[in-house]
Amino acid sequence: MENKLTDVAQNNLMINFVKTDDILKDMCGIIESSQKAAYQAVNTTLVQRNWMIGYRIAEEEFGGEERSEYGLKVIKKLSKELTNLYGKGYDRGTLYRCLRFYRMFPEIVASLRQQSGTILSWTHYRILLQVEDKKARDWYEKEAAEQTWSVRTLQRNISSQYYYRMLQTQKKELVENEMKELTAEFQNDKLEFIKNPVVAEFLGLASNTDFTESDLEKSILTNLQKFLMELGKGYAFVARQQHIHTEKKDYFIDLVFYNYILKCFVLIDLKTKEITHQDVGQMDMYIRMYDELKRSEGDNPTIGIVLCLDTDEDVARYSVLHGNEQLFASKYKLYLPTEEELRAEIETQKAMFYLQQKENQKTE
Repeated sequence: MENKLTDVAQNNLMINFVKTDDILKDMCGIIESSQKAAYQAVNTTLVQRNWMIGYRIAEEEFGGEERSEYGLKVIKKLSKELTNLYGKGYDRGTLYRCLRFYRMFPEIVASLRQQSGTILSWTHYRILLQVEDKKARDWYEKEAAEQTWSVRTLQRNISSQYYYRMLQTQKKELVENEMKELTAEFQNDKLEFIKNPVVAEFLGLASNTDFTESDLEKSILTNLQKFLMELGKGYAFVARQQHIHTEKKDYFIDLVFYNYILKCFVLIDLKTKEITHQDVGQMDMYIRMYDELKRSEGDNPTIGIVLCLDTDEDVARYSVLHGNEQLFASKYKLYLPTEEELRAEIETQKAMFYLQQKENQKTE
């Protein structure tokens, strides 16, 4: 075995393999090392691609202002054409992010050529774009690479002002140990790279919704999709678990429809517990982003519906942005399902789901 491995071309995965007496341990090591190597290769290419996209956009004549009218037209046109050619992952927000990445990390491609160790992922860099202070940003980048911080660890450390707390304290070891304790769960998520929707989009793969929906939620969302399509009020299905980027986090909208009578998008988000102000605020954010990124000329303002599985509580909250209330009251309500219709549909689907579960248990 050792001779055969020695004869193979310089492949780190094979060179670093050491056989033990535990075959299961060896198999796990091979699989996890392979996954890590594949993920790192994809991420390196993704980082290079996005830097090059940012570089090429920056080379266009923007009239001195990043968001000048000409620049907006260029990026809007590029986004539309790239999406038509390659599918999702090329919205205007992503292209602006690539431009910002190029400007904040102008030497990244050269450094990637020189590096042989750990390279940060594109998701790490997207988070680093939040940090305006260059010294802090460079420090976070260095620490994340050297300490192999996960994406969630990096986000938490930036949000908790870890860099500035380390600068100000004389007890650095105490602050560092506290950070490691609070982020231990994040560091142990070996499936983080599989769940990464950015990588899935880059590779042209469908995101795995099994990671983001429970069986009950999945069943209800499937039937809600059919229910609205059969309602006969102009609903056309657009997407399920639609991925939306922000600089701080990835979000997934449970269901997206386009109503061709109202000429607007309808977003639906399903919650398992009582609807909170935070849920409504999140839907408002979805609506703003959808209006900015997806709404075309001639479309009416997007509307959101937050649904609750607990039908003893408020089953639905309708969400429109400030200034569109009159449009909602006079027109939208005529074509939206009522709270009672939604409550009845959710209760029916819950009953059917639990009945099916009992039948499955009997046959096992």
